[in-house]
Amino acid sequence: TPPEPGPPVPTLDIGLDSCVIPLRHGGLSLVQTTDFFYPLVEDPYMMGRIACANVLSDLYAMGITECDNMLMLLSVSQTMPEEDREKVTPLMIQGFRDAAEEGGTAVTGGQTVINPWIIIGGVATVVCQPNEFIMPDSAVVGDVLVLTKPLGTQVAVNAHQWLDNPDRWNKIRMVVTREEVELAYQEAMFNMATLNRIAAGLMHTFNAHAATDITGFGLLGHAQNLAKQQRNEVSFVIHNLPIIAKMAAVSKASGRFGLLQGTSAETSGGLLICLPREQAARFCSEIKSSKYGEGHQAWIVGIVEKGNRTARIIDKPRVIEVLPLGATATALAPDNFNTTSEPAL
Repeated sequence: TPPEPGPPVPTLDIGLDSCVIPLRHGGLSLVQTTDFFYPLVEDPYMMGRIACANVLSDLYAMGITECDNMLMLLSVSQTMPEEDREKVTPLMIQGFRDAAEEGGTAVTGGQTVINPWIIIGGVATVVCQPNEFIMPDSAVVGDVLVLTKPLGTQVAVNAHQWLDNPDRWNKIRMVVTREEVELAYQEAMFNMATLNRIAAGLMHTFNAHAATDITGFGLLGHAQNLAKQQRNEVSFVIHNLPIIAKMAAVSKASGRFGLLQGTSAETSGGLLICLPREQAARFCSEIKSSKYGEGHQAWIVGIVEKGNRTARIIDKPRVIEVLPLGATATALAPDNFNTTSEPAL
């Protein structure tokens, strides 16, 4: 008689962060993701790190902490002088490799082409047992939404470019100083280069029900995408927006980005995680523990309620100004915003 069929193996294809493909052998699944983009910071080494962190983040969003292999995708600009190219390219490659090493994996190949623009990205691949990943579809009413990096990377990067563009700078100079823009840019760069690996591990510890990472579609876009994947009839409501200090004001003054509406693109942003209500505060406090090193943060940003698989941000969300690491609270704490990192719902 033929063997009894086992439980169905989870499959995930186009639509969320990684594809999950059941393999023919031994109940294992192949999980794979790819991503690439144009440079957005001036430091080529940091750009390499950010690109690698961004690729790995799609695995981390599924609670996967290991990666078996990475490939690097690199396009070198034909318009860049050869002398610059020979300096910049090895630094980008080294940044990418170092971030891969930090993630416990290695770059074993890839593809390099000549192109009008610089592009950097890659592919991340892992073979998993079912208990190593968390399918992003099990949020329940009463869950709490947690975010593990502040918003505002796109605003900070653009504001930094505007320091040399008088027309643009004049629109925002009433709400921010040059020093504050520089600090926000450094904070954004540091956050984008930080791996979401610790958060991925803690998803298992605290019984996460679903997660995604916040990148090009902004907080609202990715929250909506995650809500659509849910098996239960739920909706996500976001009340709190942790934002790199001063970037909410810059977004408003510039008339661009839509940061407070959740539509501002992020690069290599944090994980948005659905956690059981009783676990969320413990997750936030654990991720800040010194045993994981500096710079890991998390905020409760919303709730899961009964609904029709949508996500929204309330009309007047609470902005949490996230001070740059090393900046004194007195130097940057604004008058009209709360600077706490532990919002209560």
